[in-house]
Formats: sequence, structure tokens, C-alpha cells
Amino acid sequence: MHVTSVIDGSRFARAAATRQAILDAATELFCRNGYRFVSLRDIAAEAGITHPALLKHFAGKEELLGQVARRLDVASAATSTPLDALPFAAAARRQDAVPGFVPLFAALTGEASAASHPLHAWMRERAAELRSGRADAIAAGARRGLVAADRSADDEALRLTAAWDGLRMLRQYLPDRVDIAATLERHQELIAHPRGWVPPGTPSATEPSPPAPKLPPIAEEPSGPDAGYRTGRERRAKIVDGATALFAREGYGDTSLLDIATRVGVSKSALYHHFPSKDALLHEVMRERDRRIDDRGTTDPDASAADVLRSFADGAAANEAEQPGLIELYAVISSEATPRSHDAHAYFEHRFTVALDGFATLLRAAAKDGALPAHRDPEHEALWLLALWDGLQYQWLYDHASVDVAAQLRAHLADILPGGRA
Repeated sequence: MHVTSVIDGSRFARAAATRQAILDAATELFCRNGYRFVSLRDIAAEAGITHPALLKHFAGKEELLGQVARRLDVASAATSTPLDALPFAAAARRQDAVPGFVPLFAALTGEASAASHPLHAWMRERAAELRSGRADAIAAGARRGLVAADRSADDEALRLTAAWDGLRMLRQYLPDRVDIAATLERHQELIAHPRGWVPPGTPSATEPSPPAPKLPPIAEEPSGPDAGYRTGRERRAKIVDGATALFAREGYGDTSLLDIATRVGVSKSALYHHFPSKDALLHEVMRERDRRIDDRGTTDPDASAADVLRSFADGAAANEAEQPGLIELYAVISSEATPRSHDAHAYFEHRFTVALDGFATLLRAAAKDGALPAHRDPEHEALWLLALWDGLQYQWLYDHASVDVAAQLRAHLADILPGGRA
């Protein structure tokens, strides 16, 4: 009986060690290459076992992803809550210390916003729980004087959660410009003041604000066969629309050119005539999205920098009402492309660089005009605004009913741009 127990214990220990090796390998590969670009055979090879041996422990890649995500989530959880400070920056430092947490959840937040994703329901529930817990922490902070009493705990928690998600994703593209914990720490200092607070004695503008600086568009001009002819343009547009729908629903990695050709109703050779590769088609899909966004830019040549910034909320409202599919496409592809090996990584790295620089330019102009108070740093506000906008789109995809992207952007911009012209 004793010998049998020893044998059983040894077998159990070996099985546990194998499962741990599989989970470690899956974590490494999901973070390095992205969930959609990793196979079970890849994970088995990384773990040093055979594919059949892996299947004795995990039924499929979806189960593995769930196990990895939950394990990292538990590892980053707080053990205690400080009483003399808000807990968010400290939580970000804990997450940074858990290998794989930040890159995995940066990708997962956007990828799982698609209803077809295996972890969609879990991530939706997790987002709701995070917002609720952070609202409680903000309310407790208000009672201790750490948060201004006029700030809505629920709204602040929503915007905090959104910006935090956005910061994680931006860090994958602009690691030298994004320090998540330091950015959250600065935000904690700012919400200690009432909404729209301006330090006493701060001068305001006495002259009309000059027009906002001209910012470069993100979109590029169309290119490729028949780009200038009506028949070619119509066929290309039909292919791009079909690819947009499939990329948003299934992700870029799980969509083939044959899938797109079948959906559009053209032969694969006809599709190749316009797009020689899936990479080329993806870039055209993203360029088309950017062109539509550029077309929504303010048309008032005399608008001040603050006016242009405030107009962003109107553009967000129009996108939500008229083109919700583009929001899902952007969320899924920008998150899926976080590994440097992805075909669209360089595109998003460029896009976020242009967007962040553009926001900073507008905010510096607003500060010079007296619309942005002196205690608000344009560089910090640019990063927070970009992260907030992207993160609000993720939150909206998980919860259409209670997340109003435009309203939350207006509330944030009213907070940081309280006065405008004197």
C-alpha cells in the first residue's frame, strides 16, 4: 500500500510538472507571437513534449488561453489595500512584475471584444468587476480626501479602466514613451482636485485663441491595380468591405484570402489582381478606416486648439452611430498586432506615434492659449487622452448599454479644458 502511494504521488507530481511546463510555454508563445498565431504543436514543442502528450492535459488552445489568463490575473491581484494612497499605480507595478501579464492582457482586451472570441464572456465580466472594484476604491479615496468630492466614482472608474487598458496596449507599440505606473500615479494626483480645477492666480487668455496647428492626416493615398478606374475602384472597395467584416469578426490571423474571396463573391485570382497578399489587403483596410476618420476632422479653419480637441467627442459619437464595425475592426487588429512579427505592427506603431505627437501639439497650443491650465502637462494629457479614447472603445464593445464613448470624452475634455477663451 505504501509503495502504491509513493508511485501515485510520483505520477501526480510528474503530471503537475508537465501541466506547469505547458502553461509556461503557452504564456511565452501567446505573448511573443499572439494567440491566433500559435498552434498546439508550437506549444508542445516549446514545452519539450509531444502533441498527443499535451492533449492529455488540455483539450484545446482555447482552454489553454483561459488557464493562462486566469493564472496571470490571480498572480497580479492585490494582497492588501493602502490607506494613504489610491491603489492603482501600485497595482500597475504588481502587474509589471508578473511575466507576461501586460502583453497578454494588452492583446486580449481588444481581441476578446469580438463576440466570437472564446474568452469574450469572461473578459466582459472581468471588465465589469474591475470597474465596480475601482469605483469602490475611488469612493473610499473620496472619504479619505484622496479624491475630490465632486467626482463621480462610477464615471471616474470607467475612464480609469479604459485609459489603463489603452496604456497597456500603447506600451506594446511605444515602450519608450509609456510608463503605465507613472502615468497612473500622475492621474491619481490630478483627481484629488475638483473637476475643472485651476490653481489660484493662474493667468487666462486675454486675446482670441489663434487657429489650431495643422496636423498631418494619418491615411495614405490608395494604390494598386486599377486604383484610378471606376470598375477597379468598385471591386477593390467591395473586397475591402468584405475583409473589414471578417477581420473584425474572426481576426486577421484566422481569416484567409479564400474566406474573403468567398464572402465577396470573386475568384481568388481576381482578389490577387488587386491585393498580392493578405498583408497588402490588411493595410488597405486600415488605410480606408483612417481616411474615413480624417474626413471627419474639423472643417473650421479658425478653430482653436481647444475647440479641435473638444470636437473629438463629436467624431467618436458619429463613429459609434454610423460605423460600429470599424471600431471593432480597430480594437481587434490593433490588439492582435502587438507582437512585432505581426504584419500590421509597424502600421500601428506609426499610427500611434502620429496620433500621440498630434495630441501633444494640440495640447501645447491649448496651454499657450491659456485653455489648458499650467498644472496639466501636455505630454501626460496627450498620452492619457489617446489611451482613454482607445480604451473607451474597448469598454463600449463589451458593454454597449452603459458605456457612452462620446459622453465620457466630453466629460474628460471639460475637466482638462475648463475655461477656453477668457
